[in-house]
Amino acid sequence: MAITVRLDVMLALRKVRSKELATYVGITESNLSLLKSGKVRGIRFETLEKICEYLDCQPGDILVWEKDAGPG
Repeated sequence: MAITVRLDVMLALRKVRSKELATYVGITESNLSLLKSGKVRGIRFETLEKICEYLDCQPGDILVWEKDAGPG
């Protein structure tokens, strides 16, 4: 997938535990773990907004598009 989720990096930079963020956002730790691993098909803007609010960051700090390194 061309979109990389860097939520784990932001959590480490901000010294925030997954449990704290999940509680603030209103999602389960399991769902946050799936998001961190990139195993979700999408994210609601409301959820992304709350994550960015809590971590004091921009969506681009969490979601990064990387050009496909394949042939062509």
